[in-house]
Amino acid sequence: MSSDETPPVGPEPDPKADDEVDAKPDPTTGHEFDAEPTTPHAPEDDQVRTGWSRLWRAARPRLTRANGYITVLAALLGFAMVAQVQETRSSGLENLRQEDLVALLDGVNQQSLKLSKEADRLTRTKSQLETSGGDEAALKAATERLRTLGILAGTLPATGPGIRITIGDPKHVVKPSDVLNAVEELRDAGAEAIQLNSVRIVADSYFGTAGGDRLMADGTSVGAPYVITAIGDPHTMSTAMAIPGGVVESLKQMGAKPSVKSAARVDVTALRAASTPRYAQPSSS
Repeated sequence: MSSDETPPVGPEPDPKADDEVDAKPDPTTGHEFDAEPTTPHAPEDDQVRTGWSRLWRAARPRLTRANGYITVLAALLGFAMVAQVQETRSSGLENLRQEDLVALLDGVNQQSLKLSKEADRLTRTKSQLETSGGDEAALKAATERLRTLGILAGTLPATGPGIRITIGDPKHVVKPSDVLNAVEELRDAGAEAIQLNSVRIVADSYFGTAGGDRLMADGTSVGAPYVITAIGDPHTMSTAMAIPGGVVESLKQMGAKPSVKSAARVDVTALRAASTPRYAQPSSS
């Protein structure tokens, strides 16, 4: 090179520049980044991390209005199920008070004792008839049996301890089914003789209406107040009438005015004429 030529001006080339990787600008941020990462990752690892990340975002709870509604509905449904289970468990005798259960148990025990005494009496009568060989014992047993059957059939008057139920009906809401429920409840409580106003109630008694809303018992018209007289254990029968959801409470809810009074002696004086069964005949067995 001649002395007239001028050397080019500028930084001297760096020999290490060829060994470095060219930097390229990031089109989104404007910063430079290496074209090749210093620590490369396997594609399988990136896919696993991406899958777990998506799963976490999908399962992560989100506080939205829809989720709030679903939570409230689920809570209400659970409460309703618990209430239904408790109500089902409380059905039957479980909803009675302790004194009511004691009274019912006492009535059952008395009925069992009464039946046991009746069985003993019949056993003694049978033994007397088998050993005496005379007609006097047989006549006495037949007479006692006839009196018992006369009371049950309503052909003989009866007296003894019992209760008297008076049902006022100012709103004319008492139906034949209500009277039937009262009679059935008394029978279940051990009533041995029942009378409604002037009508003797027996096994084949029936109730209905005539002339609009006038109540009929065995074809006889009966008017309010309805008076039901029953002979039996007063405590057992009065407790059966006062059971929650029973006869007295149901009548009160309807608008009637029932009252129950126990007595050491009540009289059942109404009688039924003896009738011969049309279809039933004594069995030879």
